[in-house]
Amino acid sequence: MKQTEIIKTVLPAEWAPQSAVQLTWPHEDTDWAPYLEEAEQCFAEIANAIAERQKLLIVCKSADAVRPFLKKELLKNVRFAEIPTNDTWARDHGPITIFRNGTPVLLDFKFNGWGLKFPADKDNLITGRLFKSGLISLVADYENQLNFVLEGGGIESDGQGTILTTSECLLSPNRNGAFSKKEIEEKLKEFFGAERILWVENGYLAGDDTDSHIDTLARFCDPQTIAYVKCTDPSDEHFEALGRMESELQALRQADGSPYRLVVLPMADAVYFEGDRLPATYANFLIMNDVVLLPFYGSEKDAEAKRILETVFPGREVIGINCLPLIKQHGSLHCVTMQYPVNVVL
Repeated sequence: MKQTEIIKTVLPAEWAPQSAVQLTWPHEDTDWAPYLEEAEQCFAEIANAIAERQKLLIVCKSADAVRPFLKKELLKNVRFAEIPTNDTWARDHGPITIFRNGTPVLLDFKFNGWGLKFPADKDNLITGRLFKSGLISLVADYENQLNFVLEGGGIESDGQGTILTTSECLLSPNRNGAFSKKEIEEKLKEFFGAERILWVENGYLAGDDTDSHIDTLARFCDPQTIAYVKCTDPSDEHFEALGRMESELQALRQADGSPYRLVVLPMADAVYFEGDRLPATYANFLIMNDVVLLPFYGSEKDAEAKRILETVFPGREVIGINCLPLIKQHGSLHCVTMQYPVNVVL
């Protein structure tokens, strides 16, 4: 009798070895148009910080328009993919890469503009076009999952079978409203080989368009550690909701039944633009091979957040990048990046 093949699927943690990080570059036909120069300078700072240390994949309208923003000596680490785009949020329109029996597989989920809030017809095609671009390793596979809406910022993986997410986002009726919570859990387990789904029911940031992506609120730093945003000001509109979120995180347990090590990140000082509060958050950091890129917001709390993450990531340098331009479009540093594990980007 033929034995049934055992398929082992893993969604690697962000701290797993990476082959590259993706940025999707702003241009004059995106919502960045009113302050494009400011946005491009911010993207340039992020791009050069990445390319100085590992490979960078830039999805853009024109490679010739982007090259002047990059240090010439770093161009050898940069790959360009000229692909039409609506916007720049690579975390959410980029592929989510799993390993299936050791083979990297780029999962192409449907991106519908965070529940039909914004146009996404071009962004929804980026992953498929990237796979055909010649920039992806021949050992990598591609899998169309465009019948299910999922954004990379909506899930956190510990690399050991646990997914952390928020019900506000994944249960949004304009994403996968036809599925129950139980059915979505089963889907996540199927897609990612997950054994446990940890749901966060509370927590939000004013100005956030994503319906409370977990990467704006709480992040796995290693399999035992979660860093999260805490609001200590009772007069702040976030105080109660983030307090409830903190209680939820304190009640979560690891697979062996022990509590998580919880690390408090400060609530970023309020930032306003055209009268609206923007979703500034220190949880939106990017873990790379040797460094952590941390969003800064021109506040004394920047240094505090940096000190905290230096204790959490003792083997990595923590580098702050001014992300005040990014939050004008209601996202931050992690939102505009997407990492690729080893053996994916050439």
